[in-house]
Amino acid sequence: MTAELLHHRAEGPPTAPPLLLGPSLGTSYALWDAVAPELSITHRVLRWDLPGHGGSAADLIGPGATVADLAALVLELADTLGVDRFAYAGVSLGGAVGLHLAVHHPERVSSLAAICSSAHFNGERPWRERAERVRAEGLAKLADAADSRWFTPGFTVPRLVEDHRTADPDAYAACCDALASYDLRAELPSITAPTLLIAGREDPATPPAHLREIADAVSGATLVELPGASHLAPAQCPEAVLTALRAHVNGGARQGMAVRREVLGDTHVDRAQSRQTAFTARFQDFISRYAWGEIWTDPTLSRRERSMITLTALVAHGHYDELAMHVRAARRNGLTPEEIGAVLLQTAVYCGVPAANSAFAAAQRVLAEEDEG
Repeated sequence: MTAELLHHRAEGPPTAPPLLLGPSLGTSYALWDAVAPELSITHRVLRWDLPGHGGSAADLIGPGATVADLAALVLELADTLGVDRFAYAGVSLGGAVGLHLAVHHPERVSSLAAICSSAHFNGERPWRERAERVRAEGLAKLADAADSRWFTPGFTVPRLVEDHRTADPDAYAACCDALASYDLRAELPSITAPTLLIAGREDPATPPAHLREIADAVSGATLVELPGASHLAPAQCPEAVLTALRAHVNGGARQGMAVRREVLGDTHVDRAQSRQTAFTARFQDFISRYAWGEIWTDPTLSRRERSMITLTALVAHGHYDELAMHVRAARRNGLTPEEIGAVLLQTAVYCGVPAANSAFAAAQRVLAEEDEG
């Protein structure tokens, strides 16, 4: 055990599913500033700094460090925070750490996203040379050229460039050593965690071919290419990264469809799917991902509570066909007929007696059909 943990920031509900976010070489956890707050709505987000970067101590690693050493520091952080199994997303070197964890500690990684990363970083020599140069000259020259390596022309994030400039040169060089010895290509097929790869089409450091190589080797992996994005996609294209990540860590349309079937029943969902056309396909996907894959899976409220809220909202807006469907869903979610009646009686006070009258009629038909069945 090391004497000190990686510097980190925790956001989101302590009881929510954990999501670890790893940075790229030369940056701090500020790389995730435009993405982490949104992810923390549904997850306990833990973003960390590389040794010698941001607030992490430089002596956490030394010359000859490996990606395995960095992964061990991440696991030590998770263990100390009481996090056994977690979703993981990382950029560049942070993504390499995630790939290593998915290969060598699969029991810890529930899902993986590697962003602008690689299973290798163009061989050992350039990273050994960079490490030597940084140990001899410091980081000033590299930081001056950071924008051209990280972003498309005309775009910059001064905070991240300053992180690069103020990183500890020895720790930075040790991270270069880790990249020099890293090559996970032969082990990629062993990854079993659901895997998302995000590539920036304008990325000179890890172009899309690097992410395609991972996608081709990892069974069931999803590849997303972002037009106009360079190496630090979460900083340059946060909305696009957020959309892809949110769907991935929340299970996306696949998990949403499973929840939709559990709540509404196979008969209803099969009927809706059979009516799907090219015109309505995107809407059906939106419902599965957003309503069922994100909202109904949020652990803050139970399904019973969500059913009660949904019944009230449908009465308020007069959606009585939908109400009948959700009365059936409420029964699946454990509400008794008496509890459903109490919810509808409450709507008489706040939504109006005529609305509640229609709601009672719709609910009574459903409950009578259930009794007959």
